[in-house]
Amino acid sequence: MPYLTTSDGTEIYYTDQGTGRPVLLSHGWPLSSDAWQVEVKLLADRGYRAVAHDRRGHGRSSKTYTGNDMDTYARDVAELVESLDLRDLVVIGHSTGGGEVVRYAARHGVDRVSKVITAGAVPPVMVRSDANPDGLPLEVFDGIREGVLADASQFWLDLAESFFGANREGSAVSEGAKWDFWRQGQLVNLAAAYDCIKAFSETDFTEDLRSLRVPIMIAHGDDDQIVPIDDAARKSVELVQDGTLKVYPGAPHGIYGDYRAQLDQDILEFIKQ
Repeated sequence: MPYLTTSDGTEIYYTDQGTGRPVLLSHGWPLSSDAWQVEVKLLADRGYRAVAHDRRGHGRSSKTYTGNDMDTYARDVAELVESLDLRDLVVIGHSTGGGEVVRYAARHGVDRVSKVITAGAVPPVMVRSDANPDGLPLEVFDGIREGVLADASQFWLDLAESFFGANREGSAVSEGAKWDFWRQGQLVNLAAAYDCIKAFSETDFTEDLRSLRVPIMIAHGDDDQIVPIDDAARKSVELVQDGTLKVYPGAPHGIYGDYRAQLDQDILEFIKQ
């Protein structure tokens, strides 16, 4: 299995499939690159080079106690991109990964990134503050921290319900999808999972979004119970210079089923433009 050893000694696992224009995919919390397996195959089959990594502390990467913050995540991506010498790069990020690729593109990838795609992403900032009165209260994220510490295994099972919208009438999400969410969650290091909550909820990406000079597609389900669309995508598209907002009616946070099928087609079309 391929690994990159970063400048601080962290081992980052990644998968690298296909040839052609590179596309890097960044996963959400508390998952791994396995969350992108369908897209990795789709992109490779369509003539792209698909690279997906496990964020530090997640999946098969080092079980980190330190560096579980957005600046370090973005630096890890930069070191991976540079080690593989990826250019004319498309970066795609879901949820926390959306924040990660936005920060990477804005602060490290100016000469390498040509397009950005986010889905259900956390920018511009999730937590409520005087500057962001529409955000979610800090108590919401404190509750997530409490759940992770008290019984992470059960917490992943419970979170999968709202993540995939399984608590909505008519949901077609499979038990297998929910259990795969649990499986990936079980691989994350507890300290990394805990610290990442602060990273995805309190990091402010406003200036990163404003500084982007490349096209960005901002995709979001309008029934996202994890990252509400009004506090995220609808605000983000107003901050970027060249943004396209794609709204998926009734879609949840998790990429699955009809939402996945439509999103994947939109990704392919956006990359070709």
